[in-house]
Amino acid sequence: MTKMITPHGSNTLTPCYLDDAAAREQLQKQAETLPSVVVSSATAANAVMLGAGYFTPLTGYMNKADALSVGKDMKLGSGTFWPTPVLNLLTEKPEITVGEKLALRDPNVDGQPVLAVQTVDSIEQLDDNELNTLCEQVFGTTDPKHPGAEAFLSQGNIVVAGKIDVLNFSYFRAEFPDTFRTAVEIRDEIAKRGWQRIVAFQTRNPMHRAHEELCRMAMERLDADGLVIHMLLGKLKAGDIPADVRDAAIRKMIDVYFPANSAMITGYGFDMLYAGPREALLHAVFRQNMGATHFIIGRDHAGVGDYYEPFEAQDIFEKIPAGALAIEMFMADHTAYSKKLDRVVMMREAPDHSKEDFVLLSGTAVREMLSRGEAPPPEFSRPEVAEILMQHYQSEA
Repeated sequence: MTKMITPHGSNTLTPCYLDDAAAREQLQKQAETLPSVVVSSATAANAVMLGAGYFTPLTGYMNKADALSVGKDMKLGSGTFWPTPVLNLLTEKPEITVGEKLALRDPNVDGQPVLAVQTVDSIEQLDDNELNTLCEQVFGTTDPKHPGAEAFLSQGNIVVAGKIDVLNFSYFRAEFPDTFRTAVEIRDEIAKRGWQRIVAFQTRNPMHRAHEELCRMAMERLDADGLVIHMLLGKLKAGDIPADVRDAAIRKMIDVYFPANSAMITGYGFDMLYAGPREALLHAVFRQNMGATHFIIGRDHAGVGDYYEPFEAQDIFEKIPAGALAIEMFMADHTAYSKKLDRVVMMREAPDHSKEDFVLLSGTAVREMLSRGEAPPPEFSRPEVAEILMQHYQSEA
């Protein structure tokens, strides 16, 4: 039996999905008679992550004290390390008393079916100062132009805490049956493959040559048995490439350019926070929970715009307590194709290069090329991947 890395803050995963079909059906029936609220997309995504075991050791939504402690000190009241608040925030106080059950309805599925049932432990309020401070601590800003801060501040200030029983995984199972996987399922697959050293790669974009080679570098340098490409399948900011297109592009790259059985292509149901350093820590927590031993943290990881310094998401790992995480980081620099060396390199490992020695294209330039039906140079993007992306951009035009 493969000895696997332990989950975060627990000896076993704590998935909140109600696995027993009879119990789930019974709760589903009961849920229709309960008081209910349509939650925010962020709260729904938190439910999916709790259900899937990615947020182990959490078993529900945080109360105000835990959320404020996480904001200030990155730890729960119990002392367990945790980098971002996991909340059910509402704009109005629900008509319910503490101890009762509340049905949480899914804003992202037609008909707003019940996603989870929460046993309410407390109903509290964040004042404007507390809400803004928490936003500043997690996102580094309260600027409404920051997509994560804007989403956070628009959810409301009523904190409904308590354990949840998750009834389904929202739209992720139906829309991404080959890709969406729970932390439980990924651990099971890793064990089945007998992998001991596992590198996880986070992506919210299609993978270009630089990403592909970065994964290869990490696997070689860490002597890893396997790679888990773990893509975000939830809500992104306007203009980002939809998950189904990204999924197709990544699958094509792995099929053509990676040895058989060396990589797993998986995805998770979460909305991107764009919280830079704090989100990098959260990403590490749930990669540990899904069984990875190493996690690639790149330049401007989980960032957006100019809100974070290029390596801020790496530096934050130096500031957390020793032993806070069992998973190890593979810190990566920007990777690009070197014309001098005729291969992809980490830019910091090519000190004799000038900018002109690399094939560097901005995201805007690449999007414009693809929209014109023009493939980026093969040093930047695999032709098979470019083909899928060109079809997408031209269908959007």
